Amino acid sequence: MSRLVVVSNRVGPVKDAARAGGLAVALVDALRARGGLWYGWSGKTDKRSADHASIEETDNLTLATVDLTPREYKDYYNGFANRCLWPLFHYRIDLTAFDRSYYEGYRRVNAKFAHVLYPLLRADDTIWVHDYHFLAFGDELRQMGATQPMGFFLHIPFPAREVLAALPHHDAMVRGLFAYDVLGFQTERDCERFRDYVVREAHGIADGDTLHCFGRSVVIRAFPIGIDTEGFARIAAEDKDACRQYDKVTKALAGRTQIVGVDRLDYTKGIAERFHAYERLLQEYPDARRQVSYLQIAATSRGDVLEYRQMRDELDGLSGHINGTYGDVDWTPLRYLNKPLPRRTLAGLYRASKIGLVTPLRDGMNLVAKEYVAAQDPEDPGVLILSRFAGASYQMPEATIVNPYDTKEVADALQIARYMSLQERRERFEALMKRLKVEDVARWRDDFLSTLAAVPRRRPISAAS
Repeated sequence: MSRLVVVSNRVGPVKDAARAGGLAVALVDALRARGGLWYGWSGKTDKRSADHASIEETDNLTLATVDLTPREYKDYYNGFANRCLWPLFHYRIDLTAFDRSYYEGYRRVNAKFAHVLYPLLRADDTIWVHDYHFLAFGDELRQMGATQPMGFFLHIPFPAREVLAALPHHDAMVRGLFAYDVLGFQTERDCERFRDYVVREAHGIADGDTLHCFGRSVVIRAFPIGIDTEGFARIAAEDKDACRQYDKVTKALAGRTQIVGVDRLDYTKGIAERFHAYERLLQEYPDARRQVSYLQIAATSRGDVLEYRQMRDELDGLSGHINGTYGDVDWTPLRYLNKPLPRRTLAGLYRASKIGLVTPLRDGMNLVAKEYVAAQDPEDPGVLILSRFAGASYQMPEATIVNPYDTKEVADALQIARYMSLQERRERFEALMKRLKVEDVARWRDDFLSTLAAVPRRRPISAAS
């Protein structure tokens, strides 16, 4: 079995992979089983430009990391990755920074990562590259002569052709993706959008799940990412910390119905729209007042980006408005926390919450929806309200699917969920869990790697191709 090389923006954790979540567990298990190398950014900046990786050997696998200079961090990470690709791929053209210097910095850093990794590669390695930080990485490796099987998985949505075309150098970005042997997307819709771009914009040819363009071929397929469903269910039901949190919350609720939302603080998550929908519930259904409690956890991320600071200010204002208008001395309608919580704590919170509110405006998959379901008590499960624009909605049709932009529809869904019968809740839960157990994170990993293994080895790409 060939060694697996995983490339991602951040590396690890390894020792605490179980605490980090199903994705880390799946990758670490595969790396350990095959003997592996996990490579990416160290998370540190240094004024000196690194030309080699820092190596750490642990548990039959190797961790290799590279520092970035402050300028590289500004242009590659904060700039092109998170102020350009992230908003654009989530259909927020209005927030996209079309700065050519960011693109140039992104290309330089992708080339730097490739040049540092190349000497560490073995001839029979299998390379698996992750996410929008490395769209140009595979092309750089191929130009250096790498012929190893190489796959790429995009964790975020792929945008419609007309949206992607707004990006300067969009053609170069897509051309670079043809350096990979397999391109994995979260949903069939993402595959369709990529295929549409290649055929109609780049004049490529589609042959089943293989695309031919730029003198190269690539297999594209949907690999919807899952969670460690049974493992998370055990945590929620048996772990001491989770059970302690469940008991604490249940006691504090005193019979009220808890609605829970858990997200990174990001404009793609639709948290402001969610707050407005909750306020509409309290306005239009007075019987909900004092009978519900909404807990929104939104861990701060990218706090040095202006758009995120503005969003936090907006949410602070909305939560204060709702509590000031509807709250009482012994009832706080909305509790809003800006800090991350351990997974075991979250498992207990999910189990204690009779409604899970997962309404992103656009999301590649959204694993919170899956974790919420897995954490439920099979005898008395809660109700998942899920955005139609989350990739998870295609796998989870038994959830209550809503349009997150329609505050009336979301408010009505919350009211319906409050009174949903036990029989209906069980039927929905059982159908969801049956699928989540089959389509878990291990299947996602194994399906991708087996698809990559079946693709014939390619010859080096010449610089003129």
